[in-house]
Amino acid sequence: MFYCPLYLINVRHALNPRMRSDSKPTEILVVLFLLMVFATVVGCTQDSPPVCPEGMDEFVNYQLFMGRSTSDGMMVTDDEWATFLEDTVTPRFPDGLTVVDAAGQWRGSDGVIQKEQSKLLIILAPPGDEPSRPITEIAEEYKARFGQESVLKVIEYACVSY
Repeated sequence: MFYCPLYLINVRHALNPRMRSDSKPTEILVVLFLLMVFATVVGCTQDSPPVCPEGMDEFVNYQLFMGRSTSDGMMVTDDEWATFLEDTVTPRFPDGLTVVDAAGQWRGSDGVIQKEQSKLLIILAPPGDEPSRPITEIAEEYKARFGQESVLKVIEYACVSY
């Protein structure tokens, strides 16, 4: 049963006159209004770039979380990572990127918690469909080259200034 904390109105009772002999049209209208507001708020998502403050530009923040354990039980070495960065990532995003060493964990498809060293690749790009394709290509190439089950991809809008 849903209760509105602002008015402590029991929605089920307010909307069903048979369950309440003292139902008032005003109370029902208030409940319907609150449900409409709730549905509007819940339905709101950030599907479009934010309106940035003056002096800041709209960008998309792409983040790829890449585990360093390979399918054969080895680790992606620093040299292998550097080669991947040089031949796969940098040609697609020559204007700049950030790489952060990380330690992560995740549940594999076998249900076992895996802990491993990771790389977090952060790329800021202007909004549009153009950067999305190379981000997906980078993730797919990493999975194929190093036998990864998955690469976690995060896409967020951001306001940026240099």
